[in-house]
Amino acid sequence: MDFVLITSDASLTRLCRDVLAGVCGRNWTLSTCDPGGTAPAADGYLWDFDPTCSLPVINPTAKHLFLVHPRDLDTFRGGQGNYDSNILLKPVTRAVLSAYLASVMGHDDYFSRADSLRADRDEILQCLIQANLRLQEYDQERTNFLIRAIHDFRASLTALSGYCGLLLGEALGELSPDQGEVIRRMQHSTNRLSRMANGMFELGISRRVQRPPELRPADIHECVEQASHEVAPFAHDKNISITADVSPTPPNLYFDPCQIEQLLINLLDNACKFTPRGGSIVITGYPYFIDRRDARQISPVVEERRSRTSNDPNAFRFDVRDSGSSIPTDQLQRIFEEYTSTGGKHDRSGGGLGLAICRFIVEQHGGRIWAANTESGPQFSFTLPLRTRQPELEAGLDR
Repeated sequence: MDFVLITSDASLTRLCRDVLAGVCGRNWTLSTCDPGGTAPAADGYLWDFDPTCSLPVINPTAKHLFLVHPRDLDTFRGGQGNYDSNILLKPVTRAVLSAYLASVMGHDDYFSRADSLRADRDEILQCLIQANLRLQEYDQERTNFLIRAIHDFRASLTALSGYCGLLLGEALGELSPDQGEVIRRMQHSTNRLSRMANGMFELGISRRVQRPPELRPADIHECVEQASHEVAPFAHDKNISITADVSPTPPNLYFDPCQIEQLLINLLDNACKFTPRGGSIVITGYPYFIDRRDARQISPVVEERRSRTSNDPNAFRFDVRDSGSSIPTDQLQRIFEEYTSTGGKHDRSGGGLGLAICRFIVEQHGGRIWAANTESGPQFSFTLPLRTRQPELEAGLDR
């Protein structure tokens, strides 16, 4: 199927490509059009509603999906008529967009069906439409509440970690070895909670405020070493060995060291949780080539495809493999979803937070992340793009 996305938001374009790849496989194309421009003919249209731009006359028999900010609902309805059944409220989440598109892909007459319904069915449909909009509003209100609560929660965790550091420095008196060990474990647990709270805050605020990572050249080995150090107490308790084999940092690898360190900590923490006692975790990092010529090459498992004319790496890949049990096949594509937890002893989603934060960080860097089962155990992989010029220069040229 051919889709047209009418938007000027690059992040929304990436989200739509990812969602369509999951819903439609490879049987789709997506082209973009600036608001106010002329949209080409297509099977479906996704409109990022901008109240400052007038939409053209819309054919009601075609498939249309409108992404509208709650504050613009009245403006949209006043200018476009009754299209409530085709509305998703912004900022739209990956899960909501995926579920909505999946529900209509198999029904060609979904958007035109309302005109033929009888009066009683029309009334039921309108009730469902209003309930859908209210649920979206409640979801956004819940997210706003969580952001405010987490902001206060982080402050208390920071203070608690500081007090632990003060005690460990013996500024208030000498500690016995047992006391020092207890406080160190307390500080380690506090830091883990603080990192999780920071990740949840960034995950929630990202839908409302665009805060790109601070990309700069740095030593990727320092991130690996610090992440290994952070999870060392957890690994030590289970007698888990952590080894790393990471190639030298390429000069054209730009990344946010704090975010990549958080990403590696989350992956290692997840691996430690599901690795049996006496097991092992192996970290590898190396230059990698991904064929980006096909815009639809977005899948949970990214395969290396080399061009005949060039074998130069265009990304840096990390693999974090552990000796735990295999991940159920039906979880491989859902494992990175927000607030999705399948439960059970094989659930690696971390309550839908830890791995969702990992995907958020990777996508902020323009990379990809996926999970797979290997002969040696489950493996989480992600790529970071190698850039041809400095990010600051790229941003300037884009403007």
